[in-house]
Amino acid sequence: MEERTEILNLNDFLEKINRIRALMASVIVGQERVVDLLLTVILSRGHVLIEGVPGVAKTLMAKLISKLIEARFSRIQFTPDLMPSDILGTSVFNLKTSEFNFHKGPVFADMVLVDEINRAPAKTQSALFEVMEERQATVDGVTWPMSPLYTILATQNPVEQEGTYKLPEAQLDRFLMKIVMQYPTLDEEVRILERHHANVRLTALEEIAPVLTHAGLMQLCDYVGKVYIDPTLLQYIATIIHQTRTSKAVYLGASPRASVALMQASKSFALLQGRIMRL
Repeated sequence: MEERTEILNLNDFLEKINRIRALMASVIVGQERVVDLLLTVILSRGHVLIEGVPGVAKTLMAKLISKLIEARFSRIQFTPDLMPSDILGTSVFNLKTSEFNFHKGPVFADMVLVDEINRAPAKTQSALFEVMEERQATVDGVTWPMSPLYTILATQNPVEQEGTYKLPEAQLDRFLMKIVMQYPTLDEEVRILERHHANVRLTALEEIAPVLTHAGLMQLCDYVGKVYIDPTLLQYIATIIHQTRTSKAVYLGASPRASVALMQASKSFALLQGRIMRL
């Protein structure tokens, strides 16, 4: 009887996922594949690097998906003069108490959009290392834990490289996935023009109600652990990772973290498609 109730709850969650897809499509034309991959990253509790030229709705997509899953959203615009304290926060002396009070930076949120991540120098990039891997930040010897939902959505422009810094391999390894947002198709471009030509009032983000609560999303993440994966698929994943380490075409082979991430992403994607689970 417990299993039956659990399955019904899962069906309710899958209906909400389809609702999220529909609301995303009502605001952003096309990009259905990107939406599914973003949801996969969130359920896998990973981080994502979104690459695309300006104007393809990278920032809008990040804001919208955080709104739909009731996540506290924060945005950081990376620039060459950005310092680690600008994103982590700083301690300020309180004259009334004669003590230092820590003022949290924008990195303290559930979902953090790091816009143009490759425009900040290595010193600032390194401030993200601990928070991306361990979901905590250490400032002045004090460790501040992040939310279990904590997700970094970083963007970068693939064509404009002036004034940018190449991301270090250690940081790239902390991203579960890199998603490339392509230009809309011809039909999608026509639909965009039709919307604007008809003066269709676009839905304001403030008017959109969350579809999944924070607690509900965490429960859905727990379902990922119950997705059945056949031993032959584990062998297949390990073989792919091993080939990256032996192939001369690959500069740097994938780490064990990559194999675990690939397995976790596979299970999350299967869950989003409503695949059968072992309960």
